[in-house]
Amino acid sequence: MQRFEILEEENARLREMLKSSEKFDGRVLIAEILGLDLQPFRHQIVINKGQREGVYYGQATIDANGVMGQIVHVGPFSSTVLLLTDPQHAIPVQINRNGLKTVAIGTGQSHILQLEYLPSNVDIKEGDLVVSSGLGKRFPSGYPVGIVYEVSRVPGEPFAKITILPSAQLEKSREVLLIWPKSNSALLSNSESPLDEIN
Repeated sequence: MQRFEILEEENARLREMLKSSEKFDGRVLIAEILGLDLQPFRHQIVINKGQREGVYYGQATIDANGVMGQIVHVGPFSSTVLLLTDPQHAIPVQINRNGLKTVAIGTGQSHILQLEYLPSNVDIKEGDLVVSSGLGKRFPSGYPVGIVYEVSRVPGEPFAKITILPSAQLEKSREVLLIWPKSNSALLSNSESPLDEIN
């Protein structure tokens, strides 16, 4: 019975992941998480898909709830994913309510991202949904990235301090969804950094 319940839960997770891929026009592949590394300044996971399946550097990964990160190392049979919360990760995003575009940066904390370069008078409020903008061509547009958790406006400071909570279950997911856009423009060389796409 316990094994049956585990299989039921796994099937439910897989159905949710496949449902989240329905709006994506391209190839998708489910990968299992083999290892998790959540050191203070390094947030990465290892998955069981690699060069053999066509995984490539910079490839976007999602779960049933939102964007998880991108591939930063590819081996023959496994790959490493840099999670959104890693301080070396950045993703172009927009506020779903008004289309305002910015960049979400990892903070090194497992449950917090930070929005950069937004002025203090920006039209943003707690509870706003933040989605991928599609700029940079690594991440498809419209996937949930997080929810605005706190907006802090300090008098005299030109930029607001805005934190968001990731939508993806970064520490709980057992599988990830790898996605291949139809366009090859998302393929990037191994010499590029995860932060290069915002430059």
